[in-house]
Amino acid sequence: MGGHMICAAEVQMPNLLNEMPGLMAFVRTVEAGSFSAAARDLATTPSAVSKSVARLEKKIGARLFLRSTRALMLTQDGQLFFDRVAPLLRDLDASEEAIRSDVAPSGRLRISMPSEMAPLLLPRLFGSFAADYPNLHLEVGLTDRFVDLIREDYDVVLRVGNPAPGDLMVRHLADLPMAIVGSPTFLKTWGNPATAEALAALPFARYALGGITQPLRLPDGTSFIPFGRVDCDSGAALIQAALSGLGAAYLLRCLVAKDLAGGTLVTLAAGFAFPSAPFNALHAFGRTVPLRVKLVCDFIAGEAKALEAI
Repeated sequence: MGGHMICAAEVQMPNLLNEMPGLMAFVRTVEAGSFSAAARDLATTPSAVSKSVARLEKKIGARLFLRSTRALMLTQDGQLFFDRVAPLLRDLDASEEAIRSDVAPSGRLRISMPSEMAPLLLPRLFGSFAADYPNLHLEVGLTDRFVDLIREDYDVVLRVGNPAPGDLMVRHLADLPMAIVGSPTFLKTWGNPATAEALAALPFARYALGGITQPLRLPDGTSFIPFGRVDCDSGAALIQAALSGLGAAYLLRCLVAKDLAGGTLVTLAAGFAFPSAPFNALHAFGRTVPLRVKLVCDFIAGEAKALEAI
């Protein structure tokens, strides 16, 4: 298969430019998962999509898909080719919009964000931002897992934490303060820790991703794995566990601002200056960012700056 990919890479660009329908059909098939789903997106027939992909395979001398009656799977060459071509098509799609800055943004804007950030960001996104740009069709996915931005066809992914190294473009939006909180009953039972040793002795509602408990990082750069009998994979679940007195919770302060103000949760270990968590927007458009993506990132950056002060 590696030899086939060398052939694909050696194809001259003018030849591939003549295969734009095949390139679009290939990328949409990967993103949508089938010829029929890609055909719906491209307003054509599954047969036409399949034939376009077959012509592209013949042109580059590589098999891109393994086909069966039940499944359509990328070959190794297909995956490599997709990783190179999809960002280029996204850049091409964004070029006209970037040049024609006087044109109101339109079309689909597909966003992914953590579920616990939704109550803080969606009211103004659906209210103010949507009202300012009535020609945009908003699609918002709420999940705490890190989505495959290109394969799942997201324009922008909002995430808390340091992004993994890769080819995605990262725009830093804000640094959000962290806090350790617990219920008043929990505080009465366990006390308020003043040292790292006392903090490590507290039972926690633990943040776990993929079954792996995440460490709690201290201001001096050290960290420890908290103990506790509740593991959660979202901030919303951690908050509920803390409200129920099942443990302390280490999370974004903005998520529990109302609970802290109302007294249903209290701040623990207030003497520790925990490092803030970076809040980023990620996309795969390279340096040619569509206007709709730039505008929503600008808007979320403004909202995130307000969350820094909470």
